[in-house]
Amino acid sequence: MSDSSSRLDTGNEHQGSARQGGIPPASIRVTEVLAALSLTTDLATGAPFEKGLATCLLATALAERIGLDQADRRVVFHAALLGAVGCTSRASENAASFADDIAFQQAYHVLDPGDAPVYAGQLEQFGSWAPGMQPLVRERLIATTPTQGSSAVRSVCEVSRALGPRLGLPDAAVVALTEVKERWDGLGAPDRLRGEDISLAGRIVHVAEQAVLAAVGRGRRGAVDELRRRAGGHLDPQLVDSFGGGEVWDCLDVPDVLSAVMHAEPGVPLYIRPAERLELCLALAVVVDLKGRWLLGHSAHVAALACGAAGLSGMGAADLDTLRAAALLHDIGRAAVSSAIWDRPGPLGPGDWERVRLHTYWTDRVLQRCPGLADLREIAAGHHERLDGSGYHRGVGGHDQSKSARILAAADVFAALTEPRPHRPAFSADDAAQMLIAEATAGRLDMSACAAVVEAAGLRKPRTELPCGLTEREVEVLRLAARGLSNRLIAAELVLSERTVGHHLAHIYDKTGRRTRAGAAVFAMEHGLLPD
Repeated sequence: MSDSSSRLDTGNEHQGSARQGGIPPASIRVTEVLAALSLTTDLATGAPFEKGLATCLLATALAERIGLDQADRRVVFHAALLGAVGCTSRASENAASFADDIAFQQAYHVLDPGDAPVYAGQLEQFGSWAPGMQPLVRERLIATTPTQGSSAVRSVCEVSRALGPRLGLPDAAVVALTEVKERWDGLGAPDRLRGEDISLAGRIVHVAEQAVLAAVGRGRRGAVDELRRRAGGHLDPQLVDSFGGGEVWDCLDVPDVLSAVMHAEPGVPLYIRPAERLELCLALAVVVDLKGRWLLGHSAHVAALACGAAGLSGMGAADLDTLRAAALLHDIGRAAVSSAIWDRPGPLGPGDWERVRLHTYWTDRVLQRCPGLADLREIAAGHHERLDGSGYHRGVGGHDQSKSARILAAADVFAALTEPRPHRPAFSADDAAQMLIAEATAGRLDMSACAAVVEAAGLRKPRTELPCGLTEREVEVLRLAARGLSNRLIAAELVLSERTVGHHLAHIYDKTGRRTRAGAAVFAMEHGLLPD
């Protein structure tokens, strides 16, 4: 990333892997899957593609420069790679308050309330992505930060804390993930930690991330100047001094950033079989489904339908595992589209539809970039393709769609129809089945795949035991709370008093161990409670 460059994306999608899409790898390096999550959170935060990978390289190089041992460097490596894992936890709320959650994240990451003149200039520009609403957006930030800022960041931290162990991260790395918004001067959130109360790994990630973000627009010399300006305020001044002005940057002078991340990983890399990556894929699916309050649990719902249909079609175990992984990841490209679009109750304009149609492109791009997931590309990114060529994003016809891709396309349609959306209630299973078969009759979806999905939907067994001792009523409250409904609206929906709803939520938080609605939403998706 030279001074003249404003991009982190090397464009070398195929480097570092000789495997072709559709051929399952014999073993998968876990870091390859985590890299896909890093790329997904880049999209969700409006960061340059591969910003997380670059941050990981810089942070690991800085950790080595100050003499950390291998175990501590590994903590830094993972914390930097996945620093934004909780970024979608308040996507809907941020879109509602600030017009575009992605633009908000992009601006919020570099705000510096510790430097009054700089902060005033940043506030002057804040909300520029919504010209007609800019004064209102700016006023909302100023009004809500003192009273709601910590609780909002706490929601992000709870999601990070819930997902970190599922991703196999060491405890110290999970702690660092919960500190991504803390500051050296104590002006951060959620706990206003100060100085060395912030873990060393967390402080290293802060320096590396700000270096990468500043270098995009200012080059490396300008980035170092920015680090020095933030030293003693946002950033640990000793770490800024250790960063220096030259050698640490050398780790980014590589032809392929992802390959460099693989090479830089401290310790012995962990490899898994393709079937074992499902747990990691589920964590990625949770991150993406948090992008919209109407999307919670959608990815797992589609995966269950697709695998049920594939099993009825006689698909073998290995292909079933591949299909399930692809189904869990089919919508990761949604992260690149603002939640303001996914949550909108009214019609979408042509520009918004173009952004929606690009989400399959971004699914393709992320999976293509990561060797451990590249075999899922054709299936996952093809869920909006149609047999007559009328789908997107490639517009391919039936002859270019595998059996797995056809099943996934049918499962996605059926799942979406039977889930509520902001512009309509859920269709009944019978109505959804009729609409699905109509699509097949019209030549857009595969008839045998649609028939198998309908049969799979009819074979689902009722739940006999709820997790953590939750009652049926508590699950009903949890589902509505996860979608962002207030206590008052939940009470109206379930014909309860607000006080009773409050009691139910208190019991839910006690039983699940979660303390925020985003954390409860993750719990609900993890245990298959969403969608209803």
